[in-house]
Amino acid sequence: MFLSNILEGSLSYFSEPEPQRAPIGIFDSGVGGLTVLRQLYRQLPNESIIYFGDTARLPYGIRSQAEITQFVRDIMNWLQDQQVKMVIMACNTSSALAIDAIREEYNLPILGVILPGARAAVSCGKRIGVIATPATAKSNAYKRAIQEIDADAQVWQVGCPEFVPIIEQNRIHDPYTTEVARSYLEPLLIQQIDTLVFGCTHYPHLAPVLRSLLPNTVNLVDPAVHVVAACAQELDLLGLKNTHLPLPTRFAVSGCPSTFAQSAVQWLGTTPTVEAVSFSDIPVSHRQQS
Repeated sequence: MFLSNILEGSLSYFSEPEPQRAPIGIFDSGVGGLTVLRQLYRQLPNESIIYFGDTARLPYGIRSQAEITQFVRDIMNWLQDQQVKMVIMACNTSSALAIDAIREEYNLPILGVILPGARAAVSCGKRIGVIATPATAKSNAYKRAIQEIDADAQVWQVGCPEFVPIIEQNRIHDPYTTEVARSYLEPLLIQQIDTLVFGCTHYPHLAPVLRSLLPNTVNLVDPAVHVVAACAQELDLLGLKNTHLPLPTRFAVSGCPSTFAQSAVQWLGTTPTVEAVSFSDIPVSHRQQS
């Protein structure tokens, strides 16, 4: 189902005698991708994983396509050096703006979150709301993917620029967050949506807040669940599923390791050991914004 863009030539990438033991690489701009990581732990407990958070350059949702594509190249080069067997773009903005170009440039399987999320959405309803970063919403990636699967589905998208900073700053339970969420959901509720897609992997962290503001009849779609199911299928088809015990998860960031570790502990239940990775082409202005 997802092999058309990634299978050709991908097996030639692996030269180790036991490529199944190689890790899966997963990346996001920050802690959002931990929602995908948790699904990997649940659905593929034998897999070794390397998690990269590009915290020096978040948020991605306000960046241009050219910037995002270059950021993803930096990360892909690093992950390739770590000899990963597959990469999951646990970032909707990257999946929306860069995945086609990146798949042409790298000879290993690369999965994005949008198509699995779109497939799940159309299985839930016909009036679909998508909350996403401004860049993802502007790209119309979810709307196109959903309507290619079901031309009769109606889709409304809302850009939510404040959500990622709120989550990265651990302000989920602030009263202000509820008011921000209410303002983002209002135009979707006016349209009487029956399904809401988390169009950013950060957003499942806000699920309790969002659920409290939505009618019980609205289905919530977390693409993280479905991209990992697709990952499991890919590993089976490529003969790359690990049947041995996994190595401990490696965490690496482009920004401050201790800041990421402090943010991640509430989602992981433990404080991770985090490596620092430096990309020489990070502009000073981007470092200051973070």
